[in-house]
Amino acid sequence: MSRVGRKPIDLPKGVELKVDGMNITVKGPKGTLSRSLPEGISVSMDDSKVLVKRSNDENNVRSLHGLYRALISNMVTGVSLGFERKLELSGVGYRASKQGAKLVMQVGYSHPVMFDPPAGIEFRLEGQDKIIVSGADKELVGEIASSIKKSKEVEPYKLKGIKYFGEFIKKKAGKAAKAAGAGTK
Repeated sequence: MSRVGRKPIDLPKGVELKVDGMNITVKGPKGTLSRSLPEGISVSMDDSKVLVKRSNDENNVRSLHGLYRALISNMVTGVSLGFERKLELSGVGYRASKQGAKLVMQVGYSHPVMFDPPAGIEFRLEGQDKIIVSGADKELVGEIASSIKKSKEVEPYKLKGIKYFGEFIKKKAGKAAKAAGAGTK
């Protein structure tokens, strides 16, 4: 049996979990999330604990057991605490601002780059160079943060662009540094 799949999920106060056939809905202070379960996976409640069970030991069902336990656990965490992903802009003139709920960034293009948040996602700013993407759905928060990062990837020579907070990017030496080092003997 899967070690991850066997572990029960604790429901915090204020979080409700409802199983309706093959659909599961989790409701909490940060919102409501739902997901459909595949065949062979079932969910049961025991007091304030959620147990994810599988019907047989086929390989595909065994692989889904731990996955859906982790997905349900992320849903419970998302509706109770929420998830966030931090991004930082680096470069001369690179800045972010908000227009209503929209995120507007100046990142070296001739035009501003705009992002509309989908339902359940919120953008916050810390100064002009730090963006925080937050929401209840971990998958959606990561997807939006990734698309913001892809709008201007960090280039390795001057390290200008958008990166995740705390991400290390190795700086490459440019042509001048290679030419200067090659000519001396």
